[in-house]
Amino acid sequence: MSGTLYVIGTGPGGPQQMTPEAVDAVSKSTDFFGYGPYLDRLSLRPDQNRIASDNREELDRAQAALRHAAEGANVCVVSGGDPGVFAMAAAICEAIDKGPDEWRGIDLVVTPGVTAMLAVAARIGAPLGHDFCAISLSDNLKPWDVITRRLKLVAEAGLVIALYNPISTARPWQLGEAFDILRTVLPAETPVIFGRAAGRPDERMLVMPLATADAQKADMATCVIIGSPETRIIPRPDKPDLVYTPRFISGEKR
Repeated sequence: MSGTLYVIGTGPGGPQQMTPEAVDAVSKSTDFFGYGPYLDRLSLRPDQNRIASDNREELDRAQAALRHAAEGANVCVVSGGDPGVFAMAAAICEAIDKGPDEWRGIDLVVTPGVTAMLAVAARIGAPLGHDFCAISLSDNLKPWDVITRRLKLVAEAGLVIALYNPISTARPWQLGEAFDILRTVLPAETPVIFGRAAGRPDERMLVMPLATADAQKADMATCVIIGSPETRIIPRPDKPDLVYTPRFISGEKR
């Protein structure tokens, strides 16, 4: 008899950002598969086992978890943020799609979570208040020219853009090039939000205009949000500025 495979997200980092549904899944599981730093966020019991693997081994991890669940275990696959946003839920579905028929009979429970762009947006105001999209700058799974084309098209369409995986040791140049592409389309004063480690003790929020946005202000713990031409900044005395994108487009009836 097959067990149950839970796929959860821990939120951006703070324990208060993990949903009750995910916490319940943790309590029901015996074996946990995930990237080590994400597993470290869980307070596991002595009878619960952790199987850590590198962050670049998502498909192998998914297959190992499915094999374990097929043997009858209650398994939990752990992501940061929301498991369905650039995370493990897609890898699990891909493994089921290409794997043995028995994996299709496993009880699969994907729990919704809090992804980084939502946590950053909440800290700064409401930059996602109108239409928006999310793009990963990592070219490990798609060509860079696809990424650059998408950036230009969504900027021309007037969408707010949340950038995941903006920069790394192996990819130190991509965020700067992305800013250069966006500068050809968007106004110089477009707000750029660097939201680092939202919800954690080392959280940092920074807002700069696109004209002077510095890619070196980001790291892999940063979600970068680029506003649309409609996005506004509200200065406040003795408090951080608010950034929001109006619910309406200029000139349209409210």
